[in-house]
Amino acid sequence: MSKQDRSCCETPFKTMCGGQALIEGIMMQGPKKRSIVVRRPDGELEIKTTPLHPLKERYPVLGLPLIRGVVGFGATMVSGVKALMYSADVAGDEEAEEEELTAFEIWLQKHFSSETVMKVIVTISVLLGAGLSVGLFILLPTLLGGLAAMLPFVSLWAQSIVEGLSRVVIFMGYLFLCSRMKEMRRIFSYHGAEHKTIYCYENGLELTVENVRKQPRHHPRCGTSFLFVVIMVSILVSVVVFTPLEISNTLVRMGLHLLLLPLIVGITYELNHYVGGHSNPVTRFLSAPGLFMQNFTTFEPDDSMIEVGIAALKEVLPENRGEDAW
Repeated sequence: MSKQDRSCCETPFKTMCGGQALIEGIMMQGPKKRSIVVRRPDGELEIKTTPLHPLKERYPVLGLPLIRGVVGFGATMVSGVKALMYSADVAGDEEAEEEELTAFEIWLQKHFSSETVMKVIVTISVLLGAGLSVGLFILLPTLLGGLAAMLPFVSLWAQSIVEGLSRVVIFMGYLFLCSRMKEMRRIFSYHGAEHKTIYCYENGLELTVENVRKQPRHHPRCGTSFLFVVIMVSILVSVVVFTPLEISNTLVRMGLHLLLLPLIVGITYELNHYVGGHSNPVTRFLSAPGLFMQNFTTFEPDDSMIEVGIAALKEVLPENRGEDAW
């Protein structure tokens, strides 16, 4: 049985393979390879597969608990931005060919290599994305909590609660608004195709459009769930750390939130790693909020999107089933 067909009728299990929705495409990552599959304007699939070289193989300390979550999150942001930029180029290559280069683009080509320009663009994009996330979901709620604390009847404990509720409301509002955008809705449909394809593989079914279409689009090991848990952990940290220490100054709270962010990400990763590998009443309860959030970030895909998901997953499957076990 070939690698592409060997999943048929096998015992269900949880895989570490996962992905990300792109512009007219999907990125999938397995234990040893990463693939990007994008549907070109002519309808054909553009497939790019590269081997993985995790940093923890060269620096084992980066694979330790808590540390591995921070490293993995950073690596995911970088690879995600690169994949998005690649998919934008492939999906819109006909339009790109018709556009003339600007004077600034011509200057860049003369003075810097394309590789250097790409590194700079990716770095700026990652920093902007991280800055926006931190500002929107960490600093802004802290500011709102500080404003609430100016009221005489608001205690330190209540200030932390205001911060926490603000984070949840802002996060949900952000996802809701994104889901209403036409362009994002199509990307979220590819997100649904990614989840359905993973589920089909995990259930031991042959990777066909018909089998994938029957699968649920909500998956417990999803980036949306991870971000939601980050917010929940940050709320818990606010209550546990700031209230006993009686820290009410808004700027000090902002600074401490930034300092504690790596720890929060590390704790969240370990929690999600455990929840993703176990199925019991407690883990189902913990994963329920993240699954609900996927109502905003996943939509039902069409068959062409499912084909992209299948092609992307097949590229990263290991030679021996089980090597990608969670």
